Amino acid sequence: MIAWVDGRVLARGKDYLVIDVGGIGLKVFAPAPLLAQARVGERLGVHTHLHVRENELALFGFSSEEELAMFELLLSVSGVGPRVALAALSAMSTDALRLAIVQEQPELLARVPGIGKRTAQKIVLELKEKLPAVEVPEELAALTEVDAEVIDALTALGYSVVEAQRAVQSLPRDVTDVEERLRLALATFAE
Repeated sequence: MIAWVDGRVLARGKDYLVIDVGGIGLKVFAPAPLLAQARVGERLGVHTHLHVRENELALFGFSSEEELAMFELLLSVSGVGPRVALAALSAMSTDALRLAIVQEQPELLARVPGIGKRTAQKIVLELKEKLPAVEVPEELAALTEVDAEVIDALTALGYSVVEAQRAVQSLPRDVTDVEERLRLALATFAE
């Protein structure tokens, strides 16, 4: 099992990095936040999961052990493969994923590309008991229906789910009007 890879980034693709480890270039699939921070030519260390199938070996890399643990937990759900688990970690932080599962909000998981309504419900059902109860930080408080509408509007305008959620989480809780929250969320992108 390959648990850690440390080396120089040779290339960066749409969903992977090529990391030079002792003269061997390893293709490591990674979530969007890690891809965004990785720079070609710089040294990078990642926690990894080696996924073995009959006709393929695939290496998945993560910036923290917490991300790796969430990836492996998602893989334990029947019907969730490594690409779907990686998409979930690309679209949502581990805290947001944990919160959506513990608070039984499959509609948030269903916003992730590749996760349908049934799969989202299955993830919540199978993992809610496996995750410890979490104290909800104020910035990760459950999204209201208004927030869900704002996220839908932002993603329709071309922003990613991650960008939309970050914008909504930064909004003051006292503003409850959909249009006003959308205006404020759009203003965060202009800053």
